[in-house]
Amino acid sequence: MAKNPLSEVFGFPINNQGNKAQHFRLNKLCPFANIVPNCTKDKADDPLGVCSVNFEENAIITCPVRFREDWLIIEKAAEFAFPPKSKWTSISEIKLTDADGKAAGNIDYVIIQLDDDGQVIDFASIEVQGVYISGNLRNAFKKYMQNPTDKFVWDGPNYPHPDYLSSSRKRLIPQMLSKGGIFKAWNKKQCIVIQEEFYETLPELPEVDEKNAEVAWFLYRLIPNNNLGTLELTLSRTVYTKFKAALDVITMVRPGEIESFIALLQDKLTVKRQITPENPKSFNLN
Repeated sequence: MAKNPLSEVFGFPINNQGNKAQHFRLNKLCPFANIVPNCTKDKADDPLGVCSVNFEENAIITCPVRFREDWLIIEKAAEFAFPPKSKWTSISEIKLTDADGKAAGNIDYVIIQLDDDGQVIDFASIEVQGVYISGNLRNAFKKYMQNPTDKFVWDGPNYPHPDYLSSSRKRLIPQMLSKGGIFKAWNKKQCIVIQEEFYETLPELPEVDEKNAEVAWFLYRLIPNNNLGTLELTLSRTVYTKFKAALDVITMVRPGEIESFIALLQDKLTVKRQITPENPKSFNLN
């Protein structure tokens, strides 16, 4: 079966060869409300314009900007955080500091509930995360851009694929520990926006009712729209949890079989017997 790691390039599936899709590819544009009209992923002057990759018959989002489609993520988060018919707005990239004034990172978005005079009533955080990629995605992308055809095939070395483990250990968990811990102390609601396929690689989290939730996990998928020749960001489901209960489960290391560890120790000891110790008096296996 022919391999192709590229799902969306500059906002459109590669099998979309329409005028609009070609226009975005030619001009390296981003249709998902980037900070500037052009894609800036990886390098502003030479962007890696891959929004999502193919993996196990699903399109997996690699760029967090891809989640901005129609600003659905903001709308759904506000519905969770605030009462119905609330007046609200959002601000992106807000610096967060701890009690000592040390930076704890930037909040992707803060949604703010306002009164009629524009004063802050309440607020909540939104953290958005794409998936890290293992392998060399740029080589496949560069090859495709030389001839952007829907027949593109790539089977080069270091084939790219989602790295879910690094995405959780290096990104999701540190964010929950630092920034999430501050919002928990403030008793403010938190929203986490990830792809459902990513969430399914995490341990099963203890769920609670929406009214008792401190964290809402908004799980999205990319669903083909055959009429438009695009993939649509679609909220698949929402999982509600407590903050500490979810963090405890995610950070807990699942132990392997103790028998395997004992066998490893035995192997090490066997090797050790074959080597004369530097200090025989301190090491005696007889």
